[in-house]
Amino acid sequence: MRKVVVVTGANSGIGLALCQRLLSQDDQIHLCLACRSMQRAEAARSALLSSHPSADVSIVQVDVGSIKSVLQGARILTQRYKQIDYLYLNAGIMPNPQVSLKAFVKGLFSRKVISMFATGEGLLTQKDSVTEDGLQKVFETNVFGHYILIKELEPLLCHNNNPSRLIWTSSSNARKSAFSLSDYQHRQGQESYSSSKYATDLLSVALNTHYNIKGLYSSVVCPGLVMTNLTYGILPSFFWTLIMPVMWLIRLFTNSFTISPHNGAEALVWLFNQKPESLDPLAKYHSCTSGLANSYVTPLKVSILHYSTMKEKVISIACSSRTAQL
Repeated sequence: MRKVVVVTGANSGIGLALCQRLLSQDDQIHLCLACRSMQRAEAARSALLSSHPSADVSIVQVDVGSIKSVLQGARILTQRYKQIDYLYLNAGIMPNPQVSLKAFVKGLFSRKVISMFATGEGLLTQKDSVTEDGLQKVFETNVFGHYILIKELEPLLCHNNNPSRLIWTSSSNARKSAFSLSDYQHRQGQESYSSSKYATDLLSVALNTHYNIKGLYSSVVCPGLVMTNLTYGILPSFFWTLIMPVMWLIRLFTNSFTISPHNGAEALVWLFNQKPESLDPLAKYHSCTSGLANSYVTPLKVSILHYSTMKEKVISIACSSRTAQL
């Protein structure tokens, strides 16, 4: 039986690089690309098959920013498979990013330049919006839509005799200072991306406390600073061209500048090969790249804040949203 691997946001960036690396490592898996756009999913599938002609690759439409789409996609997956071995929760958005040029220039000539580039702290803000489901768009796409997908696929994921894996793509921008339990959707703030990624860290920990006994294990990954469509959307392309030499220079002094999607997927691929029982449920696994371009993985403890309460709040929204859809 082929292992079934489902990847959300698989048509570009880290998601596509992950798929390429998984097929290069094990072309006997069945890989399912779960994407918002079927056209882009088909293009990604064609690209993967051109480099791996014997691969078994399928597509399914899943827009994690829409509960209706998630439920429809989950129904298709439930009809298609008896078990899902790996569910990579990779899709994410950072809408309308804005950079404080004053903070950027100030940070560029300070001791915090590496931290500024790596985390975006004090530098990045976003303008969020409300979806048709009445939720904040970033929260629904980066956190809640994935949670609904997990719940709908629970019969395919929970098998004590053959454990399954949830692997989240988080961020170095996930910061406790941007998150509040009283405003976990981040309606009031301007750092919705950072808040949502910290929420995924908390949710992963909470899911382990509930699902490990059922044979389902959750891990969270930080890909480092990667140049993807999301990153390029922060600043004009010419600006990235200008500062790219600086970024390569900085990589000599820090391991978090993975730069390429291939390097950013290092921890995601590494977790594919690990026994889930041996992993630390409180760790975030970081993709790292040395100044000599050697890739490796470093586990660091997740900064935890009331993760059980976070899970309760998400479950509460899930119940009301599921009822509304029915």
